[in-house]
Amino acid sequence: MRIFEKFRLGFKKSANKISEGFKEIIIKKEIDDKKLDEIEEFLISADVGIEASSKIKSLISQKKIDPNLDQHSEINKILKEFIISLMQPLENKDFFNKKNNHEVILISGVNGAGKTTTIGKIGKIFLENNNKVIFAACDTFRAAAIEQLEEWAKKINVETVKSVAGSDPASVAYKATEFAKLNDINKILIDTAGRLQNKKNLMEEYKKIANVTKKVIADAPHQVILVLDATSGQNVMNQVEEFNKIIPLTGVVMTKLDGTAKGGILIAIAQKYKLPIIAIGLGEKLDDLQIFDSKKFADAFIQTN
Repeated sequence: MRIFEKFRLGFKKSANKISEGFKEIIIKKEIDDKKLDEIEEFLISADVGIEASSKIKSLISQKKIDPNLDQHSEINKILKEFIISLMQPLENKDFFNKKNNHEVILISGVNGAGKTTTIGKIGKIFLENNNKVIFAACDTFRAAAIEQLEEWAKKINVETVKSVAGSDPASVAYKATEFAKLNDINKILIDTAGRLQNKKNLMEEYKKIANVTKKVIADAPHQVILVLDATSGQNVMNQVEEFNKIIPLTGVVMTKLDGTAKGGILIAIAQKYKLPIIAIGLGEKLDDLQIFDSKKFADAFIQTN
């Protein structure tokens, strides 16, 4: 399946919501203040966020669309241009490329966001780009997390450094980083716990993991990626806020976009936090994690059929 087709099918629910919503609002040819307010309210209800929705409303108002043109089509063009201008600077396609230096990558996220699955899929893309990869099972709070990570490691044929459930996650991170350095493995993917309800412990755990990796590689960790579940809608905004306080984030991955009409939440995150968007999850298969591309995202989000 071609990459754009994956985007198109993955965003079908979100695209249908946007398209149908605009059709209901834009009945007459002229877009007056009342219609502008309705468009803004609709975009907010579609999880695009207050700030981004307000900007889109302003752009439509400034455009003064010719009443003889197809209003729906013209608004779609404005929305598409806005998405690309906002999100193109947040692309980070270089993330997956081979680099000669060792990279310690912390993968964070609440339980159930698809964190461990995402690590497996990121690992696969790394391997396809000629990287050497190792997993570190540092979510020692859940025994199932260790087993799940091992399953993904077997699927893509990489090693996992682990310990028993309940053990010190920092010691696992240290062993994995040390092993990677000794064996010339350049990508160290660290699975971390996601217990936001106990922020103090989580913060200490993250700091400890970061500090022990520095003992092996002075400038580690190099990336801190937050995995977000699109089906959670506006709740993910709070997750970005809280995790960013615990340890500064360097990027996000949005999963489960194929199963929701709430794809607009990625626009809200981009507008508010300006964090690089590493990849998006458009299904459960191994190759359904797609490197983020703003144009493909915009085309899929605004599709009209």
